[in-house]
Amino acid sequence: MPIVANLARQRLARGELALGLGVHHLRGSAVGMVAAAAGFDWLFIDMEHGAMSVQEATQIAIAALGQGVTPVVRVCKDALFEGARALDNGAMGVVVPHVDTAEEARAIAAAYRYPPVGTRSWGGPPFAYALAAPDPAEAQAELNREILVVCMIETPEAVENAAAIAAVPGVDALMIGTSDLTAAMGIAGQIHHPRVHAAYEAVAAACRASGKTLGMGGVYDETNAAIFIRMGARLLLSGSDHGLLMAGASARVRFLRGLQGG
Repeated sequence: MPIVANLARQRLARGELALGLGVHHLRGSAVGMVAAAAGFDWLFIDMEHGAMSVQEATQIAIAALGQGVTPVVRVCKDALFEGARALDNGAMGVVVPHVDTAEEARAIAAAYRYPPVGTRSWGGPPFAYALAAPDPAEAQAELNREILVVCMIETPEAVENAAAIAAVPGVDALMIGTSDLTAAMGIAGQIHHPRVHAAYEAVAAACRASGKTLGMGGVYDETNAAIFIRMGARLLLSGSDHGLLMAGASARVRFLRGLQGG
């Protein structure tokens, strides 16, 4: 049984944008279908800020495997075990926030890669193989290649350590959490600030030096998104379920009320 393709990794391998939909409030088996129909490549299933359990996250992930979109979960920094459970139950990647040092990055890579790269435990036939029973050694090597492991850079300390974090084997991408980074810099929300642009340049250089992918989160305005994409950002958190719903719903209300002139 072939492994389910990681569509985000395929996009990145071709140098293309891999567009992710943030899943905070949506639930149910249709989430991946909605995302795929809209043109997204991967789901950012949020267990850090979204109020969902591992059970809810993995049900979305399992369904997404057959819907043309790749499920990735974000777990809390101090709950790496939840990411391992998610990988055993449908997820094809894990994002970990607030990674400040190479030591923390090494612990993340170890948790989500099978030996000899890491220490992840084999939990039996994974959903990535539609529960078929592959040869464990071959499957573990293949999953080590296919699973997407992302560290989020969200503090000045993390920016300073970006080169060392990017150099950690088993880490695929460094995603800048722009909102938290601006808060940690004391310039909350000022995405246009020169210090933020300098941080992106530094992390982009770190990624290039180690052959890793630059990711972007928390940037939705056209001006700054274009700038950071030109710097090399390719793994993009492109919007969230509630943000897109509010934008679309508000636009519809304005349109309909405008037809009556008030």
